[in-house]
Amino acid sequence: MGNDERRPRGLGLAVPVAVVMVAFAANSVLNRMAVGQGLIDAPAFAVVRLAAGAGVLALLLALRGGRMAGSVAGVAGLLVYLFGFSAAYGRLDAGTGALLLFGTVQVVMFAAALRGGEVVVARRWAGVGVALAGLVLLLAPAWQGGALAFAAMVAAGAGWGVYSLAGRGAADALAATAGNFVLALPVGVLAALALGAAPLAAAPTGLALAVLSGAVTSGLGYALWYRVLPRLSRSTAAVAQLSVPVFAAGGGLALLREVPAAGFFLAAALVLGGVAVASR
Repeated sequence: MGNDERRPRGLGLAVPVAVVMVAFAANSVLNRMAVGQGLIDAPAFAVVRLAAGAGVLALLLALRGGRMAGSVAGVAGLLVYLFGFSAAYGRLDAGTGALLLFGTVQVVMFAAALRGGEVVVARRWAGVGVALAGLVLLLAPAWQGGALAFAAMVAAGAGWGVYSLAGRGAADALAATAGNFVLALPVGVLAALALGAAPLAAAPTGLALAVLSGAVTSGLGYALWYRVLPRLSRSTAAVAQLSVPVFAAGGGLALLREVPAAGFFLAAALVLGGVAVASR
């Protein structure tokens, strides 16, 4: 098949991929708007987001027809991601949190490739080294304070990396995603209660933002992503996700008036540039 025949397919994927990347970035902005402004506590946001996402994904699976799947690793990774993500955004701005999450996920995936015996070429080692340098720079403020927020987002990134690895071999991505969300819900409710979640004390706007994050930017966003992902190469999928921290920072600036610190831009250049080189 020639290049001219492949081009329409690529153009056809550009729009849904862009929509998904904006949805992923919106999760950071919505979480920051709700938790960062005290409209809802972090555990309550996480569990409401989980419940809304589980409901939408279960409905999509029922409409399409199919049985839920899931795994222990998938459920555990999802819960660590959701609760760590919400906790971190009590302190971190949207762009910094998204960049830290994305960089940590890439490191986890790289470590998994090494553990699995994958041959890693010199260019990829160099790219990951540059990205790690960016993460170290990004984490520097934790040495002066706010370490818990940074640690929570690193944990969230590790959880999402585990979740992604658990679902890599799934025969039906939607069934696995819906199953993991539904299976995680009762455990998530117990965890939220143990952490002192108080959803009834939340402002209506905070609850609405959590539902929006779970139902739309998570549930529908993940469903669309897993629909287009099989048609993308691994490098294209990795590079596409480079836009998420940029969109998140832009959303934080436009909606929350968050101006990233000067060090953010250098860290972003190192992390995103390193991942781009490693993903070629």
